[in-house]
Amino acid sequence: MTERAVLISGCGIAGPVLAYWLTRHGFEPTLVERAPGLRDSGQNVDVRGIGREVVQRMNLEGRVRASGTGEVGLRFVDDRGRAVGEFPVDRSGAGDGLTAELEILRSQLSRLLVDEAGDVESLFGERIVSVAQDENGVDVTFADAGTRRFDLLIVAEGIRSTTRNMLFGAEPDYRDLGMYTAYCTIPQTSGDDRWWRWYLTTGGRSVHLRPDNVGSTRANLNFRTAPTGLDYQDRDSQVRRLREVFSDVGDAAPRILDALADDPSSLYLDRIAQVRLPSWSKGRVAVVGDAAYCATPISGMGTSLALAGGYVLAGALGSAVDHHEAFATYERQMRPFVDAAQKLPPGVPRIANPTSQLGVQVFRTAVRVAASAPVRAVTSRRTSSSTDRKPLLPDYGSL
Repeated sequence: MTERAVLISGCGIAGPVLAYWLTRHGFEPTLVERAPGLRDSGQNVDVRGIGREVVQRMNLEGRVRASGTGEVGLRFVDDRGRAVGEFPVDRSGAGDGLTAELEILRSQLSRLLVDEAGDVESLFGERIVSVAQDENGVDVTFADAGTRRFDLLIVAEGIRSTTRNMLFGAEPDYRDLGMYTAYCTIPQTSGDDRWWRWYLTTGGRSVHLRPDNVGSTRANLNFRTAPTGLDYQDRDSQVRRLREVFSDVGDAAPRILDALADDPSSLYLDRIAQVRLPSWSKGRVAVVGDAAYCATPISGMGTSLALAGGYVLAGALGSAVDHHEAFATYERQMRPFVDAAQKLPPGVPRIANPTSQLGVQVFRTAVRVAASAPVRAVTSRRTSSSTDRKPLLPDYGSL
């Protein structure tokens, strides 16, 4: 390909992975990020399946493991805080467990990937305000840095990507899953351990605590409801709504709400939805990661899809005659992985967030059975027999 100057908008997961592999294919990537620097916020993310394969090909698995959160598994608890069932971390490599063997804070994974990308031009605290493309290139106008010309533009932003919406028209087809989730970081207490703690109650509500490796605790509050636009409201309004929804919920809910009252800026609230786009490219512009095919945190595959998407897109660009061929190859190779990740089990997330007391009791009974020794033994044998069937990403040869 003669196109070599590539602007990548977004410095989360997909962006720096794409920059890393583009550099090795002989391209000149530039990263642009709206935030003034790399973010320290973010929750636990899983690196499994195709994502783990990309990390291995980058020789980063050891560093990701060393930066892990230390989460030892998932523990469901009842109204008195007693364990209903426990599911230890999956160490088989198959990626089937609720807690992956490679569990890391999103911010720390992003930093590792940016460091590994090396000496790539990065524009922090900058954003794209307009884009004009012709048959020879893309003119990008930034809020402060003026207008620059690139051969290609790759949008590696989040699920609500404004750049994607500007270039592809209206918002994409969001498959709404009927739930809001609120993430926050709260002070760690002596009672916090290394388990992911999941408490559910009536009204489709659940409370989660998860360990990190920086001396705090990651928490989130989930509740089922029709879309209300809460995700677009200011932080104070969101905190007030959470206090209303969880006012009668025990367990860790009061502690989380108190922490949010003290520091509402630590809150990140979003609607749980999947992104469905009929095409991931338009002319000299392509999208990758959550902006293209968010599978939701419920899938456990969002980070892995971002890692794989950056790898596959860079490889397709490095192997093709021109960007038309490259973008077509990228879609053909990534679509099967995305389709599989977005195909959630029937009833998800409703089944894990029941509205009635009977539903809560039925779910807890199912957890007890699933966590029992006989069922775990069968599951373990099935998992062990599947570890050799690793996802196969394309091999673009020695770089």
